[in-house]
Amino acid sequence: MSARPIALQMSPFSAYLESGIAQRFEVVRWFDLDEISRQALLRERGPQVHVVVTAGHVGCPVDLVQSLPNLGVIAINGVGLDKVDLALLRQRGIALGTTPNTLAEDVADLAVGLTIALLRDIPASDAHVRSGQWPRAERPLARKVTGRRFGILGLGQIGHAIAQRLTPFGPVCWSGPREKAVAWPYHADVHSLARASDVLVVACPANAATRHLVDATVIEALGPQGYLVNISRGAVVDETALAAALAEGRLAGAGLDVYENEPHVPEALRSLPNTVLTPHVASATHETRKHMADLVLANLDAWLHGQPLPATPF
Repeated sequence: MSARPIALQMSPFSAYLESGIAQRFEVVRWFDLDEISRQALLRERGPQVHVVVTAGHVGCPVDLVQSLPNLGVIAINGVGLDKVDLALLRQRGIALGTTPNTLAEDVADLAVGLTIALLRDIPASDAHVRSGQWPRAERPLARKVTGRRFGILGLGQIGHAIAQRLTPFGPVCWSGPREKAVAWPYHADVHSLARASDVLVVACPANAATRHLVDATVIEALGPQGYLVNISRGAVVDETALAAALAEGRLAGAGLDVYENEPHVPEALRSLPNTVLTPHVASATHETRKHMADLVLANLDAWLHGQPLPATPF
């Protein structure tokens, strides 16, 4: 291995993290290259690429992994594993680093923020004031948050943090693949959870088992007075079914931070007045992103020195 192996950077990062990566590797900004340049790079320098640094929602495609014969580590700035082929990495002996225990608080805070913004119609009220409409008209009444029933789909670290934050507002229940010893009631079935909820918060990981888990039947169970909040992954929710239910009044509203084809959000969702949409910013605070960056760099340093990665799912 050369003194400065090549690292493919799959997405933009903070200046702090990008500086740290550049201090350790020769960086190629993969996301800035067109397809012709990418193929030329793989032909000419593919064997020199030992590192991929990426975001959880971007990952590293299978065909790219297969095109890098000497790839040694993929460092994810995030916790999502749905955009990497874990079996392939294990088969190839490629190390995998993530940033666990860093972003649950921020993601949970945003879930609560989306819930309040959605039910109290905060974005529309803000626009009402900014556009000068207040002297001419009052805003319609919104919906009360306190006293609602909250369902959490997925009670991992993030889901647990959301449940803790929502408990003061009203009763919380949850669903997941297996019951846990927690204070909140458990529902083995997502349809049962939806029927027991006024606000369904999606916090489960994205994988083959959870793809479109929140489908038209779950949305129907949530009902025309129900709200959906998703801070997990876009693929967990059937966006077509969601948009149709929102447009037809079969669901009261949705607060979304994640989408199936990021950064492209369907017009059917963007045009609806009963949605609150944010651009996958749940962990986007200065404090958390620095913590995540430090762990990415710690994973890379461990790999460079032939040591076990401090944060890995393997």
